[in-house]
Amino acid sequence: MNISTIANLKFFYIKTKNISLFLSIITLILFIIGLYWGLFIAPPDYLQGNSYRIMFIHVPAAWLSLQVYIIMAVTAFIALVWRVKIMEIISIQCAPIGGLFTLIALVTGMIWGKPTWGTYWVWDARLTSELILLFLYIGVIILYSAFTDKRQAVKVTSILAIIGLINIPIIHFSVEWWNTLHQGPTVTKFEKPSAHISMLLPLLYMLFVFNMCFITILLKRIRLGIFQREKNTKWAEDYLND
Repeated sequence: MNISTIANLKFFYIKTKNISLFLSIITLILFIIGLYWGLFIAPPDYLQGNSYRIMFIHVPAAWLSLQVYIIMAVTAFIALVWRVKIMEIISIQCAPIGGLFTLIALVTGMIWGKPTWGTYWVWDARLTSELILLFLYIGVIILYSAFTDKRQAVKVTSILAIIGLINIPIIHFSVEWWNTLHQGPTVTKFEKPSAHISMLLPLLYMLFVFNMCFITILLKRIRLGIFQREKNTKWAEDYLND
């Protein structure tokens, strides 16, 4: 099976139906296990007590907010240069998913910030650049919706997504480049982790689960995007009538 076959919209839509259902069930089970591990099994932090437990949602959501944007920008570049239809769909469908992860990261960060910093929000470098990321996602969604010609919409949103990549290293390195209230790296410091292994393991597990969640949602949204684009074609009508 070659790449051109997988990228075929009809092939992708038909073959991923059962995979989408399977991933949904598995991801839900893994998510419940992760929540129980983080909320009830992991020990309380010696400084923050139980309030730190929100990091099992906040950190993976923040990580995925960056990861999804990179995927959106890379697929946008491929769509812009080589005009691969499946990449056009993947790129635009990443926007609402990435926006959701970014919103979760911001909200949970604010909840975490209240007992830690004494306020829900500060114009901190990490928080501000993450907020800009949310606006970039929203901008892509609004721009795509504003064009009736979706091929033209893809061109415009692809350019915005690619330009917005400059914000990703700013978010990632903001805690190292500037004096910031936000704590430094936790997951990426493998040589000397900031978290104890009893806290790091469920955190890494939830990072995996959030990736599974992203793949599951993206697969469903790709199928939705294919249906919206191909619903008037003969193969789509024949498939739906079977």
